[in-house]
Amino acid sequence: MAIDKPTTPKGTRDFSPLEMSKRNYIFQTIRSVFEVYGFRQIETPAMETLKTLLGKYGEEGDKLLFKVLNSGDFLRGITDEELLSHETLHLASKLSEKGLRYDLTVPFARYVVMHRDELQLPFRRYQIQPVWRADRPQKGRYREFYQCDADVVGSDSLLLEVELMQIIDTVFKRLGINVLIKINNRKILSGIAEYLGEKEKIVDITVALDKLDKIGEKGVIEELLKKGVSQKAIDSLSPLIALSGDNKEKLESLSQILKSSNVGCEGLKELENILLRINSCSLKNQVLFDLTLARGLNYYTGAIFEVKALDAEMGSISGGGRYDNLTGIFGMPGLSGVGISFGADRIYDVMETLKLFPESTTISTKLMFVNFGEEELSFILPIASSLRSKGIAVEIYPDSVKIKKQMSYANAMGIPYVAIVGENEIKEEKITLKCMTSSEQFLLTIEELYEKIK
Repeated sequence: MAIDKPTTPKGTRDFSPLEMSKRNYIFQTIRSVFEVYGFRQIETPAMETLKTLLGKYGEEGDKLLFKVLNSGDFLRGITDEELLSHETLHLASKLSEKGLRYDLTVPFARYVVMHRDELQLPFRRYQIQPVWRADRPQKGRYREFYQCDADVVGSDSLLLEVELMQIIDTVFKRLGINVLIKINNRKILSGIAEYLGEKEKIVDITVALDKLDKIGEKGVIEELLKKGVSQKAIDSLSPLIALSGDNKEKLESLSQILKSSNVGCEGLKELENILLRINSCSLKNQVLFDLTLARGLNYYTGAIFEVKALDAEMGSISGGGRYDNLTGIFGMPGLSGVGISFGADRIYDVMETLKLFPESTTISTKLMFVNFGEEELSFILPIASSLRSKGIAVEIYPDSVKIKKQMSYANAMGIPYVAIVGENEIKEEKITLKCMTSSEQFLLTIEELYEKIK
């Protein structure tokens, strides 16, 4: 009988020690920036109730939720008629009460409502955890991936949007990735929908616009026609999509077009305020007002932003925006929030493509002791313990085998220093240190050894 070859589910991956060291470099970089801006870490469960998740991401997002079958006899209470009906949505609602989280924002809103009495507003939190989407796997798009989120709830101040732009700029500056930060405002898009005479079609318009990079203008037009947007409105939208000039010129052009839309003017005023403050922050990366940026998620209500890598082919590697009433869905209305999310997996792919990981991220063990036998081990063990207590990563080769094999292991693992202790070293109470890159050797005291490799 043939044994099936083990595999991982499509859209998921294993990570080797080398890959994990690189991923941790990304996580630690992002975490350090979050913390200097006053964000504090929380975690939420991998699973949420479907009542929490459904209806927060739009129709397309709901389809991508991974649902978890109820425990035990999940068919209990399901009639034969219901099974034979093949009504998938109806059956899913009875078979599953829970789902894997789609993002970290909705669980955060649920967290805020549940812990409202414990929180000091405005509340700044960051979260670095995996999320799951039943999407079609492709380059840069996985079914299981990590998000690194920072959100603030309890303040309407546009200063928070400015700080998030600074965080984005700082993170990518530290990682060495050149990016373009795109910004827009959902109120401007609502104003455009009014201008087009299609106020009720705002969701359809934003969902279609959000796909512009993937399906092009022709594809967007076809999708809008299918959704019942008039040809007249589409003809008026095309020049807006092609709007050119710098940020100031675009704002001035739109202020004339949207002057009769209160919501549109409000969005333009907010965006002008944010861009004015950003200009005084001397960001390394460009911030571009992009009218076609829509961020398809339904909960955004104000400023929205998205980040693209300039030197690698990849979708957005960060994004976010303002959501004025997400907590209202959970019984706590009127609490405004704003946040960003970094896609760690896409950032990893970009850095790997551009060879941006520092060499030090691939090194875990700094020093390896060669093992010659019991007597040498007795000498080595307290030295290794002392070095570890000072923060030096140390390995002792576990078996007393030929030195060639031990050296080959050190080379393969990228260990930069090897310590050799034999009969002569024990007599002198010293250690022979070999630098694996230069092949130089030094006879050192324990204190000299520490100073040399620290």
